[in-house]
Amino acid sequence: MAQEIQANIDRIRDVVLPILDSMGLELVDLELSGRGKGSHLRIFIDKAGGIRVEDCELVSRYVGHALDVADPLPSSYVLEVSSPGLDRPLRKVGDYQRHTGKLVRLKLAHPLNGAWVIIGRLQGLQGDRVEIKADDGDPVQVALTDIAHARLEVEW
Repeated sequence: MAQEIQANIDRIRDVVLPILDSMGLELVDLELSGRGKGSHLRIFIDKAGGIRVEDCELVSRYVGHALDVADPLPSSYVLEVSSPGLDRPLRKVGDYQRHTGKLVRLKLAHPLNGAWVIIGRLQGLQGDRVEIKADDGDPVQVALTDIAHARLEVEW
């Protein structure tokens, strides 16, 4: 089942990426949930300066038409297009570079000094390692491959 979902996401990505590239937008994430007629396809987009509602509407229209033609999913689905939000995920090397200085939450694949979660200021990348400085400690380096999930933390 997981392989089928990943194959569907790969087919969708192949349709979506050229459209977003031509519009100067970045694909942050694709989520496919549900099965059959209850499926939801969520596309998260971003650009320098942020995303507006008009951007989401335009992407929804163009991508929706392209997906109708390519027909990468075996059943109907609901398409949602939005910005990644204030607590956006960090997935690519460029995400870590772009958000240096911001507060992040890393969930680790393996505990580091007994901790599964590290929250702190993103100091940047040192090769293939992310450097984080918690408010109460020294900087910590974590290999990208040891990060299960990473997100920006919302600062109020």
